[in-house]
Amino acid sequence: MYIESARNLFAEKLKQTDGVQPAELDAIWTALAPVRAEDILGNWKGSQFFTGHRLCRKLTTSNWHGKRFESLDRAQPLICRDASGELYSDVESGNGEASLWNIEFRGEVTATMVYDGAPIFDHFKMVSADTLMGIMNGKSALVLDGGHHYYFALERE
Repeated sequence: MYIESARNLFAEKLKQTDGVQPAELDAIWTALAPVRAEDILGNWKGSQFFTGHRLCRKLTTSNWHGKRFESLDRAQPLICRDASGELYSDVESGNGEASLWNIEFRGEVTATMVYDGAPIFDHFKMVSADTLMGIMNGKSALVLDGGHHYYFALERE
């Protein structure tokens, strides 16, 4: 798959409200370019690919808003909205916060968020300068559902 086709399919699948196939997301991921941790600092609004993965329900219930990368050593994986609409870092659900590294995943070195309190890694690839595709990796019991990873998207705020 060419990069432009991957970008178009990424946008199409992100609009789908259910039935997104993990194999399609795997193909998109493969076609996208890696990104450096240093290049993704800032605030990011999150959205999900609706594959039926159990984390879709969990993050919807927690009012997940996105992620904040303040520096390589200070990343907040679970920025959520409280009942009054205010943003906060949900350190309880995430068992702390995180840091950013450049780590190999599926044969490529790309920006990766390493959770402080859980064996979880969020890997990122570039869709555009202001859009990232993410995939959650780590201990199988925590991140896999039906043998599939959890995919998500981030838009720079």
